[in-house]
Amino acid sequence: MDQVIIGVDLGGTQVRTARFNLALDLLERWAEPTLAHEGPQRVIPRLLDAIARVMPDDPSSVIGIGVSAPGPINPRTGMIVSPPNLPGWHNVPLRAIVQDRFGCTTYLGNDANVAALAEATRGAARGYRHVIYVTVSTGIGSGIIDEGRLIIGAQGLGAEAGHMILLVGERISTLEKEAAGPAIARKAIARLQAGARSIITERVDDLQQITAKVIGQAAAEGDLFAIEQIAEAGRLVGLGLVTLLHLFNPEVIVVGGGVTKTGDLLFEPMRAAVREHVLDSAYCDDVPIIPAALGDDVALIGAAALVTTRGGSYL
Repeated sequence: MDQVIIGVDLGGTQVRTARFNLALDLLERWAEPTLAHEGPQRVIPRLLDAIARVMPDDPSSVIGIGVSAPGPINPRTGMIVSPPNLPGWHNVPLRAIVQDRFGCTTYLGNDANVAALAEATRGAARGYRHVIYVTVSTGIGSGIIDEGRLIIGAQGLGAEAGHMILLVGERISTLEKEAAGPAIARKAIARLQAGARSIITERVDDLQQITAKVIGQAAAEGDLFAIEQIAEAGRLVGLGLVTLLHLFNPEVIVVGGGVTKTGDLLFEPMRAAVREHVLDSAYCDDVPIIPAALGDDVALIGAAALVTTRGGSYL
């Protein structure tokens, strides 16, 4: 039987598993609710069962299992440290648990890091060795690849660009708190409460129902207020990218996540902020800032890529 890889995406909402061939073509998949509120004692057996559902008839054909999980985690020890969307998961040795159950070499990776690896091996950044990946969604995550290797730091906690510190007036904040989906919604609600006009108010029964998705849909229809909210988020993310360009001098920047579905309404202010604020145009002239290519499967593909790259090196 041909050799295969198992990819696992442990999320706060869903557990997804898939079987891939060595070219990372998806062969079979399974998904079920995580029910994270039940804690690791209930979720882990369900996770192991989900992996078993995509195992081939001949388990010896599996060359490895890759697991994507929300951070903070330590890929070096295989430990899930304390992810906020998985209650009760404190220092859980997930890699050892999976490896002991299935007898396969197992890798564990932060979900944003493995997404970067997926885009570099199969997606928008394929062929590049110096890559920055940023996801703008409910939060802002990132993965950084230098010379074809994931940068994860001493304890695997590195490359968290969403938590770059910002000073907003006299308030200390972060890029995530100012530009992720909930921040876009929060700012829009405050401005509408202060009297701003928008078709958004016709789409909800209560202003508290406003989400970044609702704002994005209104922006796509040409609502100027909504366009301004998306543009502000794009500008802030662009400023974050300036810092990353100065620090890592990448060849390409890939931006994914739900907020990027607004397309150029987000990307153009983002690129403009980069051009305006880089130390020198040499930092960005030949560095495309492009949308991610792999969509909802990015974490599964990235988890499988942990196996083909032996933990994150595709040199």
